[in-house]
Formats: sequence, structure tokens, C-alpha cells
Amino acid sequence: MATLCRPAVAVPEHVITLDDTLRLARELHAKHEQLPLALRLIKNTQVTKRHLVQPIEDTLRHPGFEQRNAVYVREAKARVPDVVARALKHADLTADRIDAIVFVSCTGFTMPSLIPWMINELGFRADTRQLPIAQMGCAAGGAAINRAHDFCLAYPGAHVLVVACEFCSLCYQPTDLEVGNLLSNGLFGDAVAAAVVRGEGGTGVRLAGNGSRLVRGTEDWISYAIKATGFHFQLDRRVPGTMEQLAPELRSVAAEFGWDAGALDFYIIHAGGPRILDDLSHFLGVAPAMFQHSRATLMEYGNIASAVVLDALRRFFEAGGASPGAHGLIAGFGPGITAEITLGHWCGHPERPAQQTSHLIRKEAMT
Repeated sequence: MATLCRPAVAVPEHVITLDDTLRLARELHAKHEQLPLALRLIKNTQVTKRHLVQPIEDTLRHPGFEQRNAVYVREAKARVPDVVARALKHADLTADRIDAIVFVSCTGFTMPSLIPWMINELGFRADTRQLPIAQMGCAAGGAAINRAHDFCLAYPGAHVLVVACEFCSLCYQPTDLEVGNLLSNGLFGDAVAAAVVRGEGGTGVRLAGNGSRLVRGTEDWISYAIKATGFHFQLDRRVPGTMEQLAPELRSVAAEFGWDAGALDFYIIHAGGPRILDDLSHFLGVAPAMFQHSRATLMEYGNIASAVVLDALRRFFEAGGASPGAHGLIAGFGPGITAEITLGHWCGHPERPAQQTSHLIRKEAMT
């Protein structure tokens, strides 16, 4: 069985706090008639800080789509190699042992994807299979894990690298002044994440099954309008309420494998916003504390799109994982409305939190 190993995650060095975000909203949109509503919604996101690939003064300037995309390529090439190297180390593999790469991103565009560059520059074999995913938004993190799992099922013993590269700040559009866009300006952050799915060996989450579900008639609820200035994010106000429809789908996928989605040992959930986690807790009948790692990602990094599930999973690993054989669920949600659902059980070594022993502190510093 394939094993999802410990992810590696990196966030940029430029930080914007909640207070910074609220101050900027007041300064930039002082005459906006719905400013009080937007400020209240931003506060309710529970996002205390976010990380950006550029200083805030550069983020707020829009030099045009061409220059924005050039920043995306430059920053991706600068930041992906270290994250990939650490993910490979966590999986105890070298680049030449990887048989396929799944690269997901919805915040910049290149053709070819960045996978050929990675193969040429980072030591991967020329026959490495390529699977770029560019149009699944936040759901792509779950989709990447599932497609890696599918590849390992099709080619037993193969190893797959998953990379998520999201610079959401490069999609900031100063002319988009609807309340939903003002909210998005205070919600999304930037991050790069990677993890290896080993076809054999390794420790982490032993993958047992996966599924994909679409909520019919919602394909325009999360979307991009493609304009001369780039990607313009469009979010329907009904999106936060979709967990009532998706919770039964999580139950359905879990039931296919004889599992009860409401009675598992751990949950790694895409944290698009606090209401998604609150509603899913309610409709699955799961205690809110079961989503602690997803909430921590949201609070400390914001919504980092496809990288959310990988960062929440990283936090789960760093907290010591679970008892051997513990059953869990990973789920990403995004445009479609699509849910990508993964089932697995813990096969890592149960550990105490790193701060409890100096030995583990040194171990974490090295990795």
C-alpha cells in the first residue's frame, strides 16, 4: 500500500497581520459603503497573519499580468527546490527514485508547467511522469494526493512527488471592490508545500482509498474571470454553506471502504474559512477540536489554497501523529464545487511533541 510521507512547507518572509489588513482596508476603501461589513467579515476569518512573496507595498501595486506572472515564475523557482529537497528527505528518497511528479497551482501560469524545469534542475529522471493540475483551485491539494495514490495503485512500488505552489497575493486586483473580494484580500496567503507518496515503505499515512465528488450546478460558484489584468477571483456567497451538501459525500466515500466518516481518529481538512470547519464539524457530528491542525493553518497562514491540506498534515506529523493503525480522512474542497477525499491509517512512529525532549528538538532542527 502507498504511504503519504511527512510534508515540507515554506512560507515567504513578508508578513501581514490582521491589524495591518484592517488598517489597509480602512485606508484604501474609506468611502466604500459596505466597509463595516467587510471589516467584520475579515475579523471573523480568524486569520491572525499571512505570508506574502512581496512586500505589501509591491503587492498592492498592479504592474500588469505579464509582470505579475514573471514574479510567480521567479519566486516559484527560488522557493520550490528547498521544499522538494526536504520532502524527499522526509521520505528517505533521492530525486532519481521518483517516478512521477504532480504539480498543482492556480495562482500563476506557465507552459510547459514547472515540472520539466524541476526535472532538469533538481535531479529527477528524464522519464519521470508529469501531471500538472492548474484548474482545481483549493481542491487541488487533495486531488494531487489522490492522483499520486492512483499512480501507485497502477504502478506498484512507484514513488510520486506532490508539489503545491500558491502565491495568492499575486492575484490581488485593486479594482475588484465587491464585499466578497474585500474579504478574500484578508483571507488568502502564500505558501509552497511538497510531500512524497511512497509506493512501498515509508512512514506516515498509509492510503486506503480515495474519491471525488461534485456538487451539481455549482461550477460558477468559485471561478476566475480571465481579464487583461490577470485572474479575477469570483466567489458566490453560497459557497460557505456547501458543507451541508458535502458532508454526506464524505460519508459516502468512507462507507465504500467500510468506514464511518463521523467516527475517525484524525481529520485533515481544507480550511477555506472558519465556517467550513464549523459546519463540517456539525454535519459530520465531529468535535471541533478534531480539526485543530486545519484551524492552526488558517489562523497562522490564511487560506493557502492547494497547500492547506499539506500544511495541516505537516502539523499533524509534528504533533506526533496518532496511534498505530488510527484511521483518518483528508479532504480538499474547491471549484466545481469539488471535494477530493482521501482515507488512510497512521503507520508512522508515535512521538511526543517535539518540545518535550531535546533529542526531538534537535531532530526537527535538522529536518
